[in-house]
Amino acid sequence: MSRNFELLQNLGREREMFEAPAQTPAAVTAVEDPVVKSATPAPVELQPLQLKMEDSQRDEMYKLVQRVFMTPGAGRGRMVVVSAMEAGNGCSWICSRMAEVLASQVAGSVCVVDANLRSPGLHREFNVPNHYGLTDALQVNEPIKRFVTPLNRPNLWLMSCGAQVDGMETMLSSDRMRALLPELQREFDYVLIDGPPIESGDESVVLGRNAEGIILVLRANASRRESARKAVRDLEIANVRVLGAVLNQRTFPVPESIYRKL
Repeated sequence: MSRNFELLQNLGREREMFEAPAQTPAAVTAVEDPVVKSATPAPVELQPLQLKMEDSQRDEMYKLVQRVFMTPGAGRGRMVVVSAMEAGNGCSWICSRMAEVLASQVAGSVCVVDANLRSPGLHREFNVPNHYGLTDALQVNEPIKRFVTPLNRPNLWLMSCGAQVDGMETMLSSDRMRALLPELQREFDYVLIDGPPIESGDESVVLGRNAEGIILVLRANASRRESARKAVRDLEIANVRVLGAVLNQRTFPVPESIYRKL
């Protein structure tokens, strides 16, 4: 299946998507998930990217990174959770490419953290061992830099999931995890967390409360509109900001006439 993905409209438009519309033009009702076309040109990459992306994917990834990390007034020390609505939505793929593109655009340090403990995937995206990572760091009181792996750029680091241990399902809501997140922010200028799927429990909600917010990853022809609406409502009730949403694995083009109606 294609890895094509597109950004959904800015949060104001995303709310319109997730809320039940009063009247929707007939031309739009045929489209499950509206998407955005940005007039902002993609920034010039300073070094070649290592992770594979098609041109259209790379352009959309630049837009996502710009929106989340490079808006006017945005500073360093930003921590963002990337979480899929359901397992299999390609969240690790999105998170890994987002981290590398960000690292190619900033001088500051970037750390990407695999907090999807039940089904870790970031180590496979970067082709490194899943060894001595987050679960290991949560069991000891040692400097965080001991549990991260340098990647293909001098300013890009990975904290993999780490060893599979008993009681992992409670680790993300532990006191040690709450202490570890500020430590990550002190050590790195930007932190991206690959969180568990929203449908699997409230771990991503807990992470989102301690971060700037969550980016939702939806899967074309799989993520249900009602489920997405409920997820956004639940996140807002939990005081977690929804920073944006990504429609992943889209295999069909959206006609220009539809874009103009959004």
